[in-house]
Amino acid sequence: MTLSKVFKFFTIFLFSTSVFSQNKISGFVHDAMGKKIVAVEVINSSTNQKGTTDANGYFEMIVTNEGSYNFLFYKDNYAITDEMIVAPTNNLVITLRAMNSLSEVIVSKERAKVFTLNKLKDIEETAIYAGKKTEVIAVSNLLANKATNNARQIYAQVVGLTINESSDGGLQLSIGGRGLNPNRTSNFNTRQNDYDISADVLGYPESYYATPTEALEEIQVIRGAASLQYGTQFGGLVNFKIRKPVDKPIEFLTRNTIGSHGLYTNFSSLSGTSKKFSYYTFINYKKGDGFRPNSDFESKNYFINLNYQFTKNTSLHFDYTYFNYLAHQAGGLTDEMFNSNSNQSNRERNWFGVNWNLYALRFKHHFEHNADFSLQFFGLDASRKTVGFRPNRVSIPDEVDTVRDLITGDFVNWGAEARYLKRYSINDNLSAFLIGGKYYQSNNTGIQGPGSSRSNADFNLSTNEFPFFENQSDYHYPNLNFSLFGENIFKISSKFSITPGFRIEKIRTEANGSYRKINRDLAGNIILDETIFEENVKDRNFVLFGVGLSFKPKNSLEVYGNISQNYRSVTFNDIRTVNSNQAIAPGISDEKGYTSDIGIRGNFRNKLSFDSSVYALYYNDKIGEYNTEIGGLFYRYRDNIGTALTYGFETLLNWNIAETFFVKSDDFLWNVFTNAAFTGSDYLRSEQKGIEGKEVEFVPMLNLKIGSGVGYKNFMASIQFSYVSSQFTDATNSKVGANAISNGTSGQIPCYYVGDISLSYKCKQFKLETGLTNFTNNTYFTRRATGYPGPGIIPSDPITFYTTIEFKF
Repeated sequence: MTLSKVFKFFTIFLFSTSVFSQNKISGFVHDAMGKKIVAVEVINSSTNQKGTTDANGYFEMIVTNEGSYNFLFYKDNYAITDEMIVAPTNNLVITLRAMNSLSEVIVSKERAKVFTLNKLKDIEETAIYAGKKTEVIAVSNLLANKATNNARQIYAQVVGLTINESSDGGLQLSIGGRGLNPNRTSNFNTRQNDYDISADVLGYPESYYATPTEALEEIQVIRGAASLQYGTQFGGLVNFKIRKPVDKPIEFLTRNTIGSHGLYTNFSSLSGTSKKFSYYTFINYKKGDGFRPNSDFESKNYFINLNYQFTKNTSLHFDYTYFNYLAHQAGGLTDEMFNSNSNQSNRERNWFGVNWNLYALRFKHHFEHNADFSLQFFGLDASRKTVGFRPNRVSIPDEVDTVRDLITGDFVNWGAEARYLKRYSINDNLSAFLIGGKYYQSNNTGIQGPGSSRSNADFNLSTNEFPFFENQSDYHYPNLNFSLFGENIFKISSKFSITPGFRIEKIRTEANGSYRKINRDLAGNIILDETIFEENVKDRNFVLFGVGLSFKPKNSLEVYGNISQNYRSVTFNDIRTVNSNQAIAPGISDEKGYTSDIGIRGNFRNKLSFDSSVYALYYNDKIGEYNTEIGGLFYRYRDNIGTALTYGFETLLNWNIAETFFVKSDDFLWNVFTNAAFTGSDYLRSEQKGIEGKEVEFVPMLNLKIGSGVGYKNFMASIQFSYVSSQFTDATNSKVGANAISNGTSGQIPCYYVGDISLSYKCKQFKLETGLTNFTNNTYFTRRATGYPGPGIIPSDPITFYTTIEFKF
C-alpha cells in the first residue's frame, strides 16, 4: 500500500466515525466530612473506561447505552468504593472512607485491588493497548531495595528480562530480553511520564538516567508491538510514571538509607494541591564506595512537576529533571582474575560522568464528544564523559603517568508528539481510533582523544601532552525523524476486538567529522599520520504494520495475540568510537524484523492471577559481534551477522495463599509468585563463517524468579530467588576468550542464582525497611564489557545490607 493511500484511508475513517449517544453519568466525590476529593480514580469496570475527578471533586463519563454499569472509586489512603450506577444519571454523591488509621496490610490490599483494576486498559487517555503484551509494576506495593533501584527485585514479576547488574547505587538501568542486549536499556524506547529520556532515540538510544524508584507510582512495560505507537525498537517501551500530587496543600516525605560499602542515600519529596494548581518535586542524593576498590560514586537528582487545571477538561503539565553523577570505575577482569579474587581492580584512573537536563510540557484536553487530545513538547540538554586506561588486554595493570582514552558526548535534542483518540460505537460496542504524529531532531557531538596522565576525573583533552595518540575523532551527529502513526480498536462484539495499526517513518541520520589514522612500524616509529574526513548520510522512508487480537470471554479472562514489524536504526556513535578491542564493519546497516505474541491472562476468583504467552522475534540483518583476525591483529568485530530467530514461552503466576486457605482476615496477607521464561534461539542464515546454526547472544535458556510475600498488620516481609542459565556474549558462541586480547571480553556468562530478602514495619508516620541482597553471598557476573566500565568481566555485588527510615507528614 502506498503512503498516499494510507493517509487517504485513515483521513476518511477519522471523519466518518459515528458519535456516541449522550448517556452521561456524573457526580461528585467527597469524604465523610463532606470535603470534595481531587484526582480520585473513577473506573467503569463494565466498559474498561477510566477517568479522574477534577479540582471540584467532579467526574463525568459517557457510556454507549442506557442500563446498569459497575463503577469503582479509589484514591490513595482511601478504601475502594464499589457502586452499581444506572445510566443516564447526574449529580451523584459518592463518599470515600479514609484509611489513615488502617494497618499496612490493609492499605497494601487496597492498593493491590487498584493495581488489578488499573493494569493497562485497552484505552488509556490517548493510547491504545488492546491485544498487546503489557506489564505494569505497582511500585507502592513493592518490598525491595528501592534506594538503589535494585532491578533484580523491582522487575521480578516482568517475564523474560535479562539484567546487567552494577554496583553504582542503581544510577543506570540495563535491561534486555528475548535476545536483546541489556546494555543501558538501548533496545527499548525509554520514557518518563510518556516522553523520551534517552540520549538520542535514533543515533544513540542509551539511557544514562533512570528515574529513582522511590519517586515512582508505576513502571509500564510494553513488548515489541509497541513499535507502532512508540518507535521502532525491537524491545518495546519502558515508561516510568512518577507519583501524582496529593490532594492536600502540602505533604513532605523523606527517606534515608544506609548500607554496605559506605552507601548513603536521601530521597525527599514535597507534594500538594491548591485549587487548580498542583505540584510534585523531589531531591535524591546518593553516594557509596562500592565493594571493589576504585568504585566510589556520588549523584544528585532533582525533579519538579507543575500542573494547572484550567477546566475539568483542559490541563497543562510541566516537568524538569536534573541529574548529575560522577563514578569511579574499577574496570573489568579476565576469567582467571575473577576466579581468583572477584573483588580486585587493576584500574585506578577510570572515571565516568553524566550531566542530564530533561524538559517536558504537556497539554491535555477532553472533548465533550468523547475524544481526547494531547500535545507534548520535550527536550534534552545533556552530556556524558569518560576517561580511563583502556589497553587491548584486560590483564595489563594501570600504568601511572601514561595516556588515558577520553570520550565525550553532548546531546541536544527536542521533539513534539501529538495524539488524538476518538471513541465511537459499532453495534453498541465501544471502539476507538488513534492518530498521532511525532517530530524529533537532535544535534549531538562526539569527541575522542588523549586524556591526561593524571589519576583524577579530568575530562579535558591533553593533545599537548600526547600529540600522537591513535584514538582520535571529532564528529557531529545531526539526526531528524518524522513519524505518523495510527491504531484502531474494532470492537466486533462485546468480547472480541481487532486492533490494526501502522507507523510511517522518515529517518535521516548523519555523521559528519574526521578521525585520525596513525600507523607505526615494529619499532614503534610513526610511518603514517593522516586525518580522514567523512560525511555519512542515511536517509530512509518506510511503513510498519501490525495487528492485535483480543478475546475476553469474561471480565477476568483474556486471550490475546499480536504481530508487528520492527526496525532499528544503526547508531553512528557506535560506528565511529575507536576501541582497541573492537572493529566495526564499514557497511553496517539497520536491523529489520517482526515480533509476535500469543497469550492468555486473567484472574481466578481473586486468588490466582496469571499471564502466559509464547512469542517469536525474527531479525533480518541482526547486528552482533564475533571474534576475528584482521591484518594479523585480533578484534571483536561488530557487523550485520545474518538472520536470527528468538522464540520462547513466558509465564507469570501469582497465588494469593491467604485468600485460598485461611479465614479471611483484613490484617493478614500471603502470596507466592513464579516468573519463568524458557527461551530458544538460532542464527538461521549468515554469510560469516561459523555462525549459522549457533545460538543468539544474551539468550539464557531458563530465566526463573520465585518469591513470596507475607504481612501481618504493620509488618511485611518478602523473599525472592533468581536463577539464570548460561548465555553467550558473541555470535560464535565461544565459551572462553580465544587469546590474551579476548580474555575477559569474550565467552559465556555462566549460570547463577541469587537470593534477596526484605522486611518493613510501619508505625504512624514512620516506616522502617531493611534487607539483605544476595544473602547467599554467591560470586557471579552478568556482563562481559567490551568498552566502559570494562573491558572485561564486571562482577556483581556480594551479600549487602540496607536500612531505610521513612518519615511522612
